[in-house]
Amino acid sequence: MASTPLHSLERDGPETSNKGRVPMSVAFVKEPNDLQVETLPDRDLGTDTNLVTARGLRLIDEALVDLDERLVEAREADDRIAIATIQRDVRYWHARRASAELVDAPSDASSVHFGSRVTVERDDGRSQSFRIVGIDEADPAHELLSHVSPLARSLLGKSVGDVVKAGQGDAEIVSIELASDDDAG
Repeated sequence: MASTPLHSLERDGPETSNKGRVPMSVAFVKEPNDLQVETLPDRDLGTDTNLVTARGLRLIDEALVDLDERLVEAREADDRIAIATIQRDVRYWHARRASAELVDAPSDASSVHFGSRVTVERDDGRSQSFRIVGIDEADPAHELLSHVSPLARSLLGKSVGDVVKAGQGDAEIVSIELASDDDAG
């Protein structure tokens, strides 16, 4: 009888006829209060190569340490939603760490490379400077441009004086600098 599903048991036991069958009250069914929150869907890892600078790799490692600390706190608080969210982020950052391809800082400033700091002058007169970095490290507000962005793709391999498409207009490369691994922007 132990292997019989609860919903198929009759009120007076399995030996009585179906005529006197009364469904079991849901009050006797254990609620899923003690079950884990469903696993959240994984964050999209994308299909582009996961190139990283030394700084980008260090930031991934720091994110994992921070998430481990937050997970301990969430478990202590029994915050199931936070636990599920943090576990999803831990899976993401472990996958990003495992797929990371460290690119050494460029040693040649004659053309734009991954990790280079590039200054362009737009056709409207604005001057902008960016370091070309990995996807997760990108932060245009802090002059960090993802290597998969349209502007970065147009800059890679170009030299000072070359003109590239930049949004609706054009931009001329006015300088290329070697950026250190600690260059944050």
